[in-house]
Amino acid sequence: MALQHEPTAPHHSAQDALRVLETVARRSTGVMDAELSRRTGMGGERLAALLRMLLREGYVERTADGAYVAGDVLGRLGSAHDRDRSLRDALQRTLDRLRETVGAAVYLSRYVDGEIRVTGCAAGPATPAVNEWFDFRSAAHASAIGKSLLGQLDLDGRRDHLSRHRPARLTSRTITSEKVLLSTLDAQRPTVPVLDLQEYAVGTVCAAVPLTAGSAVGCLALSLPVEHAHRLRRAADTLNRGAAPVLLSLTI
Repeated sequence: MALQHEPTAPHHSAQDALRVLETVARRSTGVMDAELSRRTGMGGERLAALLRMLLREGYVERTADGAYVAGDVLGRLGSAHDRDRSLRDALQRTLDRLRETVGAAVYLSRYVDGEIRVTGCAAGPATPAVNEWFDFRSAAHASAIGKSLLGQLDLDGRRDHLSRHRPARLTSRTITSEKVLLSTLDAQRPTVPVLDLQEYAVGTVCAAVPLTAGSAVGCLALSLPVEHAHRLRRAADTLNRGAAPVLLSLTI
């Protein structure tokens, strides 16, 4: 199964953040902005934005004299014993923060061994998760998550999935024609969020953005009650801008 996704802005941000972390990790006594800029080749504005993100996520800390050193999260990742738990904890904190930022339930999903898996979720009383009334694994044709993941596969991969999970009508808005669905996926630009406007469930709208991490197929998504549909596109753009820390947790 081949992939056809293109690197998106979060991908480039995560790769740049890794370069910064590698530089910081090599200097146990700390490294100043100017040296970081020189060693990574990044301009001041770009570097400053990445450092703000890394500080917020706990990957780096700043000393009293202004130098950057490895933060608590990065330190725990260096321990084989704590690494997996630290990554899970860091990822959940990032998802929780995104939930607060976008004001919606947030989901992390992967396409693994030919199936859709929701591997992370941040929801709360004011931002409830979607009621999975129909198995997400069989609802790729109707959900923003599914369409985002299928959109990152090649045509053979999409057809293989749809042959195993035939599109069923879930609401009056659900696309059940394989031909129409494949055409829609083909027209979807990778930098534009995929939307679900009550296709999976009446009363719920969703959006998803791809997470490009090597050969892995993944996406970040959000859901809102239909009465907040006017916020969907702006929330999706905010989600896309905030995806870099999630991708960093998956690639570090």
